[in-house]
Amino acid sequence: MKHLSNDDMIIKNSRHIHLVGIGGSGMCPIAELLLSKGYTVSGSDRTESANTQRIKNLGAKVFIGQRQENIEGADIVGYSAAVHEDNPELKAARNAGIPTFERSKILGAITRFYNNTIGVSGTHGKTTVSSMITQILLLNKRDPSAVIGGKLPLVDSACVSGGSDTLVCESCEFVDSFLEFSPDISVLLNIDNDHLDYFKTMDNLVASFTKFCAKSKVCYYNGDDKLCKKAVSGIAANTVSYGISEDNFYHPENVTAGKFGFSFDVVRDGTTVGHLDMNVPGRHNIYNGLVSFAVCFEMGVKAEGINEAIKKFTGAGRRFQFIGEKRGVTVVDDYAHHPTEIAATLSAAKSLDYKRVITVFQPYTYSRVALLKDDMIKALSLADKVFLTPIVASREENIYGVSSEDLADALPDGKVISDYHQLAQEMAESAGDGDIIITMGAGDIFKVAGMILEKLK
Repeated sequence: MKHLSNDDMIIKNSRHIHLVGIGGSGMCPIAELLLSKGYTVSGSDRTESANTQRIKNLGAKVFIGQRQENIEGADIVGYSAAVHEDNPELKAARNAGIPTFERSKILGAITRFYNNTIGVSGTHGKTTVSSMITQILLLNKRDPSAVIGGKLPLVDSACVSGGSDTLVCESCEFVDSFLEFSPDISVLLNIDNDHLDYFKTMDNLVASFTKFCAKSKVCYYNGDDKLCKKAVSGIAANTVSYGISEDNFYHPENVTAGKFGFSFDVVRDGTTVGHLDMNVPGRHNIYNGLVSFAVCFEMGVKAEGINEAIKKFTGAGRRFQFIGEKRGVTVVDDYAHHPTEIAATLSAAKSLDYKRVITVFQPYTYSRVALLKDDMIKALSLADKVFLTPIVASREENIYGVSSEDLADALPDGKVISDYHQLAQEMAESAGDGDIIITMGAGDIFKVAGMILEKLK
């Protein structure tokens, strides 16, 4: 067992844990994992959702609406980053002397309850790679636990509760939350210009990834990414590079494009050790498959078993997720919200056998649009037709004076529609046989995908 701090011991020895914002995508899998480990879990959220219903069904007591009496009986109270300091449950806990912990503190403690924690970090691809590694370990009977940022279709959950000492943990850099974690194996996928409202400079961002990777015994890093190489240079952990370039310790050879993804041989230090047949599109998934192979192969999983698991992997929830097909129109949903992700998603769609790529993009946070507007426009221009929704504010005020119209005006035929029913109707009417429609963004734009299918009927 790793060294546990006083806070870790408080969390470990608690019997009843109350989670404010229990229905959130970050908090829900933690609640599920705690329930599976025998904790009494209660929580609250502002509205009912599929997540709150799921947690209820698993045995948690869930309150809709946040009131001070909801925390009765709790040993500790956890809360997500979206919860404000004046939240009545948080204030009641502090007034009563009940220990309170932000989500990353609780997940950080959990990473120290396992002796083989795999922390997957990077600006893009964390959910996909966390899901791939988890699926490989599950299907090869390694019995892992996992906390992922999106649903793994294999188990229809963002959480896996296994009996082994391995935990796969998606590790997000936002406000340095991943520095609360203790990975034994770290994965560094890429470093891009995101969350600069917090980090301010790219040097600060790189420095945080250095601190994260330095916590591990071994670090798998993207050797084709200059900032990743900079981040891991000089750390004490054993470093293993992967990438398309042949000078990486792991690289692909004999890459061929299939109908749904790429196939390639996996070369380890000059020797071919396996083969991967991928069923997720896009060249970026060569990297994702390669590092997932590397991590699991070095853990002793056989190459044939890795490939069989990867063949069955068709994406994590909201990562180029197939929603349905009607009247010859395919509808897909994707979480892409950064220009690099938008470009990767649209390029993947363009590489497949569709006549036109039609997308709706829901911009997320004013600061991100203000900083990355030109790159967003360039990425969105890959689509044949673009719709937009207004910007999701999240935790921000619009002090930047930006709007979705700034993006639409720079795109041929770009159009902003705020009403989801009107949006779904117009998108359905714009599509024809052989087209693909992609809903994209980090907010609730996924709701429109199902509405489009209904309109196509």
